[in-house]
Amino acid sequence: MDCGDTERILPHLQAQLRGVLLTHAHFDHIYGLNRLISVYPGLQVYTNGAGVDGLLDDKENLSRYHETPFVFNGPENVRLVEDGETIPLFDGVVAQAVFTPGHCPSCITWLMDDAVFTGDSFIPGTKTVTILPHADKALAAVSEAHIRDLIVRRKVYPGHPVSAI
Repeated sequence: MDCGDTERILPHLQAQLRGVLLTHAHFDHIYGLNRLISVYPGLQVYTNGAGVDGLLDDKENLSRYHETPFVFNGPENVRLVEDGETIPLFDGVVAQAVFTPGHCPSCITWLMDDAVFTGDSFIPGTKTVTILPHADKALAAVSEAHIRDLIVRRKVYPGHPVSAI
C-alpha cells in the first residue's frame, strides 16, 4: 500500500517486492516510488487513470507546492486497474480495487480478506478532506457510505494514523 518513506521499510523487505497498490496519487502517498523502482525495477504500481495523471504531474500530485516536487520515473511500471478488479497477491490472497473518489479522483480502497485499506477516503473519526484541487464533497460522502458498508466485520487501515490527524 502506498509508499512514502521507503528508507524506513527497505531494510525489512527480504523478499522480492512485486507491486504497490496505490490508494491515491497525492505526494505524501507516492514520493517513495522512484526509490522502490530503483531497487525493484520490475515493480508494478497499481492505480487508475486519475492515479497515472498524479504520478506523472507534480501539480496533480500536489508536490509542486512542497520542497521536492515529485514525478514518477517509471510510467512503464504502471498497471491500470478497473473498479472491482482483483489483483492476485500471493498464495490465494487477492486484493480487490474499489474506486472511492471524493478526496481526489484517484482514490481506490483495497479489500483483502478481512482488511480494508482506505487511504484518505476514510479515516475513522476524521472528516474526509475535500478542500484540495479536484476534490468533490458529494462524491466523498458517497464513497464514505460505501466504505462503511465494506468495513463491517473488517479491520480498517487508513492512509494516515488516526492519532496523526
